[in-house]
Amino acid sequence: MILDLLRSRFELAVSEFVDDVSEYIDLVRYSQDVRFGDYQANIAMPLAKRLSRKPREVADEIISRLRIDDICDSVEVAGAGFINIVLRDSFLAECLCKVLADVDRMGIEAVKKPKKFVVDYSGPNVAKPMHVGHLRSTVLGNALTNILRFRGHSVVTDNHLGDWGTQFGMIIFGYKNYLDADLYCRQPVEELSRIYRFVRGKIDAGDQEVAANVLAETAKLHDGNADNLKIWHEVMPYSMNEIDLIYRRLGITFDYTLGESFYHPMLSEVVDDLIGRGIARETDGAIGIFFDGSDTPMLIRKKDGAYLYGTTDIATILYRMREFKPDVILYLTDFRQSLHFEQLFKTARMMGINEVEFAHVKFGAVLGEDGKPFKTRSGDTVGLNGLLDEAEKRALEIVKSNDRSKLSDDNCNEVAKSIGIGGIIYADLSQNRESDYIFSYDKMLAMNGNTAAYMQYAYARVRSIFAKGNIDVKKFRKEVGTDGFKPELKADAERMLAKEILKFGDAIDFAIKDYRPNLLTAYLFELANKYSTFFEQCPVLRAENELTRNSRLLLCDLTATTLKKGLELLGIKTVERM
Repeated sequence: MILDLLRSRFELAVSEFVDDVSEYIDLVRYSQDVRFGDYQANIAMPLAKRLSRKPREVADEIISRLRIDDICDSVEVAGAGFINIVLRDSFLAECLCKVLADVDRMGIEAVKKPKKFVVDYSGPNVAKPMHVGHLRSTVLGNALTNILRFRGHSVVTDNHLGDWGTQFGMIIFGYKNYLDADLYCRQPVEELSRIYRFVRGKIDAGDQEVAANVLAETAKLHDGNADNLKIWHEVMPYSMNEIDLIYRRLGITFDYTLGESFYHPMLSEVVDDLIGRGIARETDGAIGIFFDGSDTPMLIRKKDGAYLYGTTDIATILYRMREFKPDVILYLTDFRQSLHFEQLFKTARMMGINEVEFAHVKFGAVLGEDGKPFKTRSGDTVGLNGLLDEAEKRALEIVKSNDRSKLSDDNCNEVAKSIGIGGIIYADLSQNRESDYIFSYDKMLAMNGNTAAYMQYAYARVRSIFAKGNIDVKKFRKEVGTDGFKPELKADAERMLAKEILKFGDAIDFAIKDYRPNLLTAYLFELANKYSTFFEQCPVLRAENELTRNSRLLLCDLTATTLKKGLELLGIKTVERM
């Protein structure tokens, strides 16, 4: 990757001034204005301040020690000490050929020091259908997993299901007292959801008797009561089938699906161990962990002996450290759980678990167009299955109204699925994950702007050039992939597109750095825009000569391949025709 290469060359030059160059090397960046070159290094100013020298003098001295003549056409000092860099066209051409030689990975090598990640994401409560609130964790976790694996890291994905606890006490109490047996036989998931909402409503309305009965049923389940376990084993497959349907539609799989029930047998030992080590102590009859500077403990056992989420999460860390031996564990939940994870990570450190990095990859809420949490007209949380149905339905209308290729009904439906579901995924991932965002079908399915549909159309548009020219892509790659071929980059639009293609690896690394897939979507959008300018200004099939034609076809091919790979990493399918 060019940015890494430039930074490594600057590192050698700057190391002659200071021992620790880390704070300076990140100041080698893309130029924000082509008038100032392709890349710009803003190192001289902070370095000059540290050395008590003039910035331009330091910049000149850095350039004198810099060895980049083989890749750069010019290196100049401008203004107060900015170092502007223009790459050689021949170097860009060589980089494009290297990408062509390794087109499956776009010339991006695996990281030299791979880490092992555990990614904990999705984690719905099994007692009720998945809803829009589960969307962000699910698609963010899947995208980060794909990106990390592509860069060469080892990733274990774990869907930490809420398949135990009070929610199942509600289901069991409702099953015993309010179940419509006929409806349950015909539509088990709908009936289980109904009795859950009914019992939940009674508790929310202040019915103390129902609340006490739910707690009693929960306690009996946890104690191994045969009747309650029988109901739990009966309803679990119905709920899991419904959840798995959502995952299949989103194209998501997990390495492990270990719910809270899996860890329940370990909890008593965990609490005893924490008490024995002096990490946890009694507080008003409950057991909690206290932290310096905070009056809020993390409870791990209630007065009635029931365990809490924190207890399960501690047991989960112990299990993961023993079985997976990770370097990093990522937890993807909304920002409201920030305190919980802050306390959980502190507890792990207090237990001597220091060999792993923890990260709470938090995110904001999904809002309706009124700016409030996204709800149905009746006030219920929007079900994820229905949300996907509606997206596919609207996408199908768009496909049929814009279909110039006369696709068959089956093809129209497949394209609509890719556009509809891709639109939902992309709309979420294109946001800064810590921000709330407004869910709008019209915006996410728009054929222009930063949307999946625009990216999918851009990909199909590129591929249509090869179809129109009756050019076999694999054969073309083989023919131009000879030692003698060097693409030319005469037009500004060609050069700009080439540079953008070669930034793909950087975009992936930026997305990994702070676990923000929106940096990858922003790159793909910029690439599609650069291609649009290129397409308008540079004839491809009607180019003036064969070299120019092949050079532009190569740019087209690598653009399409990059768009496809980038969307795949985000969990989005492309279509060959739209």
